Amino acid sequence: MRCPGCQNHAISMVRPGEDSGAEYLSPKVLSDQSLELKAAGNIGIAFTYNEPLICPEYVLDCSRLNRENGLKNVAVTNGYVNPRTLRRLLPMLDAMNIDLKSFSPEFYRRISGGLDEVKQAISIASEVCHVEVTTLIIPGENDTAEEMDRLSGWLSEVNPEIPLHVTRFFPRYKQADKSPTPVGTVGSLAEAARRNLKYVYEGNV
Repeated sequence: MRCPGCQNHAISMVRPGEDSGAEYLSPKVLSDQSLELKAAGNIGIAFTYNEPLICPEYVLDCSRLNRENGLKNVAVTNGYVNPRTLRRLLPMLDAMNIDLKSFSPEFYRRISGGLDEVKQAISIASEVCHVEVTTLIIPGENDTAEEMDRLSGWLSEVNPEIPLHVTRFFPRYKQADKSPTPVGTVGSLAEAARRNLKYVYEGNV
């Protein structure tokens, strides 16, 4: 997806050839590093910030090795994934945090994604592993009580105990001219979501 307000654009939007400071680690090296940190309290690997499911084979290979070492695997994802690929990964994942960026198909079209595909991923994943959902509230984009009621109402139909994180937007990337989400807006939308869901959290406030 191409979110113009990406909060992690310095990582997710780096182009080939740009100096990102990134380096490739083989699945074996990454899993070994994870295991070495177990004595310090590490419980596993979280695949996050850059979209992990653009490289599902890498996530699968790392997760298998990590699981053999008795460690956990978590994916933080936009949920825009082929169901067959997702079902291959799920047996190796202990938890997922899936972005539900909006409950508007038009919003998803603007960022080159699809609402139905993300809803399907949430439904499939929630049957197999622990799932939490995050919605970044962008002023003027997805910040109405009506949309939050529809979003949280649908999520409650999947499972009313799925935690929802309602988080505050800060100006970033191509939306650097926008204002941060008012704290009161995050609070009121979280309160609206609590009418449908048991666990709703306010983030970045």
